[in-house]
Amino acid sequence: MNQILIGKGEKPVYLLAEYGNRHGLVAGATGTGKTISLQVLAEGFSRLGVPVFMADVKGDVSGLALAGAANDKVRQRVAQIGMEGYTHEGSPVLFWDVFGKAGHPVRTTISEIGPNLLSRILELNDTQAGMLEIAFKLADDRGLLLLDLDDLLALLGFVADNRKEISTQYGLVSTQSVSAIQRSLLSLEREGGELFFGEPALDLNDLLRTDLSGRGIINILAADKLILKPRLYASFLLWLLSELFENLPEVGDLEKPKLVFFFDEAHLLFDDAPPMLRQRVEQVVRLIRSKGVGVYFCSQFPDDVPNEILGQLGNRIQHALRAYTPRDQKAVKTAAETFVANPKLDIVAVISQLGVGEALVSTLQEKGVPMPVERTMICPPRCRIGAATPEERAAVLARSPIGGKYDSPVNRESAYEILKQRTAEKEEAVSEPAQAQADESSESGGVIRDFLFGTKRRQGMVETLAKQAARTVGSQIGRQILRGVLGGILGGSRRR
Repeated sequence: MNQILIGKGEKPVYLLAEYGNRHGLVAGATGTGKTISLQVLAEGFSRLGVPVFMADVKGDVSGLALAGAANDKVRQRVAQIGMEGYTHEGSPVLFWDVFGKAGHPVRTTISEIGPNLLSRILELNDTQAGMLEIAFKLADDRGLLLLDLDDLLALLGFVADNRKEISTQYGLVSTQSVSAIQRSLLSLEREGGELFFGEPALDLNDLLRTDLSGRGIINILAADKLILKPRLYASFLLWLLSELFENLPEVGDLEKPKLVFFFDEAHLLFDDAPPMLRQRVEQVVRLIRSKGVGVYFCSQFPDDVPNEILGQLGNRIQHALRAYTPRDQKAVKTAAETFVANPKLDIVAVISQLGVGEALVSTLQEKGVPMPVERTMICPPRCRIGAATPEERAAVLARSPIGGKYDSPVNRESAYEILKQRTAEKEEAVSEPAQAQADESSESGGVIRDFLFGTKRRQGMVETLAKQAARTVGSQIGRQILRGVLGGILGGSRRR
C-alpha cells in the first residue's frame, strides 16, 4: 500500500504517498518526540522506495541505520496501534558531512553556490555583496573557473590590483570592500569552510538512490558541528534545495515523491533573512513539488515558518507545546489555527496536554483535502532510538557504494592557477628588458675598463701613462718639475 502509518487516534492515521510531495511540518517543544516522528516518516518513505535527505543536528537520527531493540514499552505500543508485520530493522543509509569526518564529504564549487548565497554565508553588507557580484561577473567574462576559496581569493586580489580598469567596465571597485570580503573568506577558511568548496562536487543523482531491494536510501547529513555556524547550515540546505529545484525535471503529481527533504531547525533559515531570500524560499517550496520533491520543516514552534510558506504545508504533526510564556501562548494559538478543526477536540488545550510520543496530526486525504486533526499515538520506529556509535558509523561508511567517488579531493586548473601563471608571465616580461639593459651596461663598462687598465695581452692607458711619467722624472726637466712641486709643498722658493 502506498501509505505510511504515522500512528493511531480514534482510527489509524496515514500519510498518503501520492501527497507526500505536498510538504509538511513537524513541530513541538524539545523532548516531546519530534525525532521519533522524523524517524517514522523517513522509514516509511524508504520502505516505499522514496529516497530521503535529512540533517542530523543532535546525532540521534543516525540510529536509522541500525535495527532497534525490543522492550516492553515498544511491544505495548505496537499492540495498541495494531502494527501488523512489525519487525526491528535498520534502513539503507548514506552518511554525509560537510567537514568530511562523520560521513562522505559534501562539496560544491564557488560558482555553483553563487554570489547571493555566498554573501549571506559571509554576512556581507550591500556594498560588499555588490563587489562580490562584480568579481563573479568578471570571472564569467574571462573564463575563470571558481571552484574553491583559493580561486576566489586570487580573483579578489586581481580585482584589487586592476581596480581602475575594472571600475570603468563593471562599476566602482572599492579596495576597502574587497579587503572586507577577503577577511571574511579567511575567517570562513579558518572555521573549516574551505572543506565545503571544491571538487568532486555533490552529484544530485547520488541523493536519489535506492538499494538493490528497491528501498529508498536515507541520506543523513551530520550537522552537529555545522549547526554551530547557523548561517552556513541554513545556506547549505537552501543551496541544496535550490539545486534540486533547478536541475530536476518537471514530473507533475506522481504516485509517490522522487525525494523527501527534511529541514531540521527550520527557524535558522528565516532568522534575519532579507525579503528577497524569503521570496526565493517561498518560490522554491511552492514549485518544487512539481519536480516530485516533498519538503518537511522541523522546528519547535509552527510560527518559526513564515505564513506564506506555512500555508503550503499540507501534512502536519504537532507535538506538545508548554504555554509558559506569552511567546509560547502565541505559538499554541498559531498551531491550533493551522489545523482543520475537530469538534471533539479543544485543540488549544490538547496541545499543552500531549504526552511524549503523542501528537496532533492532520494529513492530506483523498483529493488533497486535509483531514480533521486527530490526537495520535505515534508509532515506534523499527530502527534504533538513539545515536549510532563511531564504530557503527564507520562500518556503514566502509560498505558505502560511493566512498571512492567523494572521499579524495580533486584540484584541477582554475582561477588560482591561471591568475598565478599570468602574474608570473607578466613579471618575467617586465624583468627581461631590465636584464638586457643591465647586460648591455655591463658589456660597455667592460670595454672601458679594458681600455683604461688593460688585459693580459696588452697594457692599458693608465699603465702606459705611469711608465711615461717615471721616465720623465729621471730627466732634468723631470727633476725641475719635481723640485717645483716639493718647493710648493714646503713653502720654499727658487731664485732665478
